Amino acid sequence: MAAPRGVIRALHRGTLTQNSGMHRIFSGIQPTGKLHLGNYFGAIQNWVRLQEEYNSVLYSIVDLHALTVPQEPAVLRQSILDTTATLLACGINPEKCLLFQQSQVPEHAELSWILGCLTNMPRIQSFPQWKVKNASQNYEGTVGLFTYPVLQAADILLYKSTHVPVGEDQVLHLELARDIAQHFNKKYGNFFPVPKAILSTTKKVKSLRDPTAKMSKSDPQKLGTLNITDSPEEIVLKFRKAVTDFTSEVTYDPDSRPGVSNLVTIHAAVTGLSIKEVVHQCVGLDTAHYKGIVAEAVIQKFAPIGNEIKRLQEDKSHLEKVLQAGAEKAKELASPVYQEIRRLVGFQ
Repeated sequence: MAAPRGVIRALHRGTLTQNSGMHRIFSGIQPTGKLHLGNYFGAIQNWVRLQEEYNSVLYSIVDLHALTVPQEPAVLRQSILDTTATLLACGINPEKCLLFQQSQVPEHAELSWILGCLTNMPRIQSFPQWKVKNASQNYEGTVGLFTYPVLQAADILLYKSTHVPVGEDQVLHLELARDIAQHFNKKYGNFFPVPKAILSTTKKVKSLRDPTAKMSKSDPQKLGTLNITDSPEEIVLKFRKAVTDFTSEVTYDPDSRPGVSNLVTIHAAVTGLSIKEVVHQCVGLDTAHYKGIVAEAVIQKFAPIGNEIKRLQEDKSHLEKVLQAGAEKAKELASPVYQEIRRLVGFQ
């Protein structure tokens, strides 16, 4: 599924996304830890929809970003394959998008250096994510952790992407990419499209143990995170231990009843019902009984996906071939863009 030469030439000239009206989608996901329901409803479900709606879609397993926290090489290698298997099982189709491993396209890191030389330090120091993550590393965060928003900008701009699906917590990073694109264009001529956000409309899934915080791979309370690959027994246990309150009825009020409201959000997401429909169906139920109902709905939704993940994980060569094929296609798009960037900045 190599990109047509005319498309590559148009992208190289900067005419494809800016003048022809074609949209290019780019998004990435880190291969760290198990993917959970927040990842699925906040990103992956949207990715599946976008690959059906757009003709040019790139999804990257951003392993360079994973190095911003300590990694064991063997674990990282396996996590890359596990993430690939999970994305495929969830419906990502390499025939409808480019699915590839970031580090297999070296232009990502090379462009990041160029863009980093156009970005001032105070801008990145102001990011809440840097402050939080640096604090979590005892204020000894690495240079990579500090500059990873610039690498994110390079990921997006390398393909002249026009749209980026993001959650609310990534809006500032996309704004940085937009500003860098405009700064580059002002300095070197109109070259990069200024990417726009595609904001997720799904309500954020919160931790089952702390419903004021979003569900996270790094949550120290393991019962707070519902992984896509959790067994039915694990799912039932996590919902049984989910934090609610002393009111027994099922209502939706995130401010005063965040725990129960989080259960309603999850129930609506896995069934496709609206919040209002879920609450109406649960009139007369107490929260203890309701936890079991939501657990069963989650099991019904994710059991087939979990089985498919296990099947794919047993075929390592297939997963490697998917990533290799995706990287080759991504390089076809990235190489001419980066060569033009080299010319513009004076390397050749």
